Amino acid sequence: MKIFYCCYGSAHSSVVAAAIHLGWLPEDRVPEVHEIENLPHYDKTDSFEIGTPFFMGKDEKGAEIYIIGMTDQRQLVKNAILSFLKNNEIETKDIFFVDTIPLVNLKTKVGGILSRRIGLVAVGRPLTVKGIQEKYFEFVKLVNEVKKSLGLLGSVKFK
Repeated sequence: MKIFYCCYGSAHSSVVAAAIHLGWLPEDRVPEVHEIENLPHYDKTDSFEIGTPFFMGKDEKGAEIYIIGMTDQRQLVKNAILSFLKNNEIETKDIFFVDTIPLVNLKTKVGGILSRRIGLVAVGRPLTVKGIQEKYFEFVKLVNEVKKSLGLLGSVKFK
């Protein structure tokens, strides 16, 4: 099984969701600033890397966890990936895409633009972290719903 956590640029919300999924971030409290900033790829993905899947690790059940930025073309990128795999006779029934964009608030969006697009990392990065912290338990809820629906937590299977 392969799970792709998807966001705009694979720099913020997808990274946090993948980190929660892999147990790198706590589920019972909001992580400290340094815990978020020290995640692999957090606020570090360059524009030319958007559309590139980054392998983050395997979870406790062996599912492969990836992050990918898809800008505002999430369906197009998803279709391209699935089409490529099918054309190369690679099974796609166990590939799942999870959109993390709905959890991104204005602080994270503005911070991401300042940091990644404009290069004002010292201003943008702390703003992204503050936005993530404000919505953190929604990220935890999303990840737990994904795990449950895919049979990685509990006994419900994804349909």
